[in-house]
Amino acid sequence: MTVLQSVLQSAHLHIDSQRLWQSLMELARLGATAKGGVCRLALTDLDRQARDLLVQWCEAAGCTVSIDAVGNIFARRAGRNAQLPPVMTGSHIDTQPTGGKFDGCFGVLAGLEVIRTLNDLGVETEAPLEVVVWTNEEGSRFAPCMMGSGVFAEKFTLEEALAKTDANGVTVGEALNAIGYAGSRQVCGHPVGAYFEAHIEQGPILEDQHKTIGVVLGALGQKWFDLKLRGVEAHAGPTPMHLRKDALVGAAAVVAAVNRTALGHQPHACGTVGCLQAYPGSRNVIPGEVRMTLDFRHLEPERLDSMIAEVRQVIDSTCKEHGLSYELTPTADFPPLYFDKGCVAAVREAAEGLGLTHMDIVSGAGHDAIFLAELGPAGMIFVPCEGGISHNEIENAAPEDLGAGCAVLLRAMLSASVAVAKGRLAA
Repeated sequence: MTVLQSVLQSAHLHIDSQRLWQSLMELARLGATAKGGVCRLALTDLDRQARDLLVQWCEAAGCTVSIDAVGNIFARRAGRNAQLPPVMTGSHIDTQPTGGKFDGCFGVLAGLEVIRTLNDLGVETEAPLEVVVWTNEEGSRFAPCMMGSGVFAEKFTLEEALAKTDANGVTVGEALNAIGYAGSRQVCGHPVGAYFEAHIEQGPILEDQHKTIGVVLGALGQKWFDLKLRGVEAHAGPTPMHLRKDALVGAAAVVAAVNRTALGHQPHACGTVGCLQAYPGSRNVIPGEVRMTLDFRHLEPERLDSMIAEVRQVIDSTCKEHGLSYELTPTADFPPLYFDKGCVAAVREAAEGLGLTHMDIVSGAGHDAIFLAELGPAGMIFVPCEGGISHNEIENAAPEDLGAGCAVLLRAMLSASVAVAKGRLAA
């Protein structure tokens, strides 16, 4: 039996969960908040400190580190065949203003722990391995989100990304130069043998179902709209109920329809009204205008379109009933994504081989893996987070679950390395 075969059969014995946890806790000190979370916005000095620490750790693990022009960091562990496309893993280390310790950071440090484990075991892979830190995944300082992976996947141009500004007018390009992470590596055109991203679920399903590993089949398609309903402002006292043109009454019907429609298209359907503003906003004036956002998500394109059609019908009928007019403006359209079957199978087989409870699951949130999936075979690994809470300072995950997810990542990457070497995964 080779060393590699031995690792594939007993990887859970070798992942150092305590080392992974300690690295997560050390990284979390940079931007730590009083409530136990992390505020480390993209391309700030705290982000620089975190990047410096990651680079230091990766170089200590024997990796060659390079940085591209949008600030993405690549830590490469050489394989026997340098001509093979790398098996990649990673995520992000920027956070929300009131973020947690694990969102994104777990994926990066799980990749580093894979490298460290292979070093401990003296295992050489056929294909190179790369751990990636993607720039500005959260989009909380600079829009859009998933910026670094988006430029890498040619969803945005480098020039567009570098010109984006924060609330103070600072551009991405200026911020990269200020922290010393405007790299020289070309952003686009790099081959991807396979890509895996380990992540906390950011939802309650795994915890509710008492499962340790989520085998991510794909990501929900998303369609967003801005809806403006117009009625007539009038005095709340003298205007009889049957003669009103109340935009907020119409909005209430739309909110109920979004919720009802999503419940009627299970599984995988989500519908949300995240923002709603009534104008003029006086307690004794009937609202003459309401502005609101609509967020529809589903794994099946036809069901997603059906959800939107049903709500649109309610908007039409409600406006006729209450004497309103409306404008419905599309603002985002991300098609549903299915991850590569080989990568999904590698994750599932790794969980089974380790004797870990697991279930198939879909991602309701956006991740860098969604863009990487257009460049090569990709998959994701979810682990539970307490209460399904994320983007929150109280975000929490159990060390043993994080270790289990990392062990699955190790096995999946090793399996992919073998498959890439044999030409079974296309770059």
